[in-house]
Amino acid sequence: MGRILPQTAIREAPRLRTPPMTESSPARTDRRPPGRLAYAGFGLVATLAGVAAGHLVASFLEPGSSPVLAVGSAVIDATPTPMKEWAIRTFGSADKLILVGSVMAGVLVLAAIAGVLTRRRFAVGAAMLVVLTAFPAVAALTRAGSTPLDVLPSVVAAVVGVAALRALDLVATRGSLRRRDDAATGEGGEAGEAPATRGASRRGVLVGSGVMLALAAVMGGAGRLVTQLRGKVTEVTFPTPASPAPAFPEGIEGRFAQISPLRVANADFYRVDTRLDVPLVDMEGWTLTIDGDVENEMTFTFQDLLDMPLIERDITLTCVSNNVGGPYVGGARWIGVRLTDLLDMAGVGSKADQILSTDFDGMTISTPLDIATDGRDAMIALGMNGEVLPREHGYPARMIVPGLYGFISATKWIERITLTTYAERTSYWTDRDWDTDAPIKPMARIDTPPGLQEIPSGKTVIGGVAWAQFDGGVMKVQVQIDGEGWQDAELGPDVNNVYWRQWYYEWDAAEGGHNISARVVDGNGEVQTDARAEPFPNGASGVQALIVNVGA
Repeated sequence: MGRILPQTAIREAPRLRTPPMTESSPARTDRRPPGRLAYAGFGLVATLAGVAAGHLVASFLEPGSSPVLAVGSAVIDATPTPMKEWAIRTFGSADKLILVGSVMAGVLVLAAIAGVLTRRRFAVGAAMLVVLTAFPAVAALTRAGSTPLDVLPSVVAAVVGVAALRALDLVATRGSLRRRDDAATGEGGEAGEAPATRGASRRGVLVGSGVMLALAAVMGGAGRLVTQLRGKVTEVTFPTPASPAPAFPEGIEGRFAQISPLRVANADFYRVDTRLDVPLVDMEGWTLTIDGDVENEMTFTFQDLLDMPLIERDITLTCVSNNVGGPYVGGARWIGVRLTDLLDMAGVGSKADQILSTDFDGMTISTPLDIATDGRDAMIALGMNGEVLPREHGYPARMIVPGLYGFISATKWIERITLTTYAERTSYWTDRDWDTDAPIKPMARIDTPPGLQEIPSGKTVIGGVAWAQFDGGVMKVQVQIDGEGWQDAELGPDVNNVYWRQWYYEWDAAEGGHNISARVVDGNGEVQTDARAEPFPNGASGVQALIVNVGA
């Protein structure tokens, strides 16, 4: 049996002590240094801060020089036409948002890699961030109409991004130099105690990152606010036009809400262009110059145009990227100066066969001179639906030529008209192999019922809009159901030959799946072609057809 110790002996027994650490004992670890994932986050946060700072600077200069927008614009210019058409067809009006998001996603992936490289050596990660900002700098400087100042947002983005990365790195490794010195001298703790491993608290890292993200959000929001404040348009009271448009009729959208309104509101009007931002053009400093093959080079201010005899016209615009049944078409009332009045003042020479129009940023569009001056009401528009042009639609002035797709006629933010020849000068779209002569093709669009959806049986309205510009206008719209004979639809009011027309057909829908088609017959008796064509290179064609399922 074991020996039983007295209780006092138990109380007085010495406590076991932890043996002192020796050279072979592992050092005590107070904090772990951040890992690769944390440093990848540092790269993301630093890049966001840099991009936000660059965006803020660009808002005071030229919004298009913002790093992400500059790269996005360069991507648009470099993208092959088939891919552009696929993006518009697939994503519609969200194509620009998706492009910017894709560019930003790619930047952030590379930023995360830069952050991981910083964990081993700060100079390597910082150098990668600088290289990242070099791309938007080059893109900003090489775009049409650029100035040396356009590189400044990218430079600021690089400086702020590197500084933010350095600050986060210091937060993550604070005290490391002191602890290394302590390790070398044996100081910094009780006798025999090893110095603590370098590293910051998790709380310090999170706070530092949070502060950087907050600063990025503030700078980004401030940049957006500055752009919005600068983007306010100057209100204009238009004088009574010398040639006013006839009284506008009441559309049938009051009876059939699903059918597009006869006149589209400015806020709802489609927008398709190569810009990722909305240009900030100052009306007070804006001028329109007419040069090239002319007898007298002319320059007009906005007020000069406002003082000239104005015309007012109801015109439907259509984008060449509009697919069969697509949304990129709309009717509005425009007020401006007749284009031929301006050309007559300049005196067009005998060689010119092209109007080369240039916007504020150097974007060029070519228009056949003979078509623009054949008697149609081509104009330099200053107002839309009774108001000054919205910035998205060309403020302070744009060109409109009825009957032609926008890519060869509807230059927004226009600043120069050059009379030249197709042999001497090419434009943005002709350089990309689009046609130089592209009249808008007649077409009927079905707005209701929506395709691939179930509708109740019984009385149903099939309806939409149709256009046939400079082909005698819309004489008929016909509807076909399940491949049977074409039936004439009822037409809405007739505004003019260059304006779209509403239509509807009352159908007694029976249960089951049905195929619905619609086509237009123009004023010359020509039936819309059913030959299918993609938008490239001169506009889509074909009869819209959709499937609906009729329930009980």
